[in-house]
Amino acid sequence: MAKSPLQQVTDRFGSKEALVKELQGLVEKTDLFVKKFNEAKGLERVSNLKLLRLHRIAKAVQERFGSRAKLIDSILEIEKRTKDADYRKRFEKYTLGRLLDLHEAAERRVRKAEQKARAAKPQT
Repeated sequence: MAKSPLQQVTDRFGSKEALVKELQGLVEKTDLFVKKFNEAKGLERVSNLKLLRLHRIAKAVQERFGSRAKLIDSILEIEKRTKDADYRKRFEKYTLGRLLDLHEAAERRVRKAEQKARAAKPQT
């Protein structure tokens, strides 16, 4: 049976406070997140499931790309629009999860197009 979000938090981090502290460190030390937090409420009031998701996304982006800017650059490169400043500006407003989803979708489109091109190429 799958573990509840509370069980996952206690297994991986010890407590919700430790997870919040680690996420706050990621928020303050890196430029991964867009500053959309309500500072009065903070991350302590966010559900365990959302905190786990934020942590998973942040770690994936940090390991794979290093920074938010590199993720945006990668999306623009895949879509062959690296010089489009307005398009870049639009991406800078997006959340980290949305950017990661866009990157994965763009990669899938490219792979599918390559497979289609290979299949259409006549065998000689």
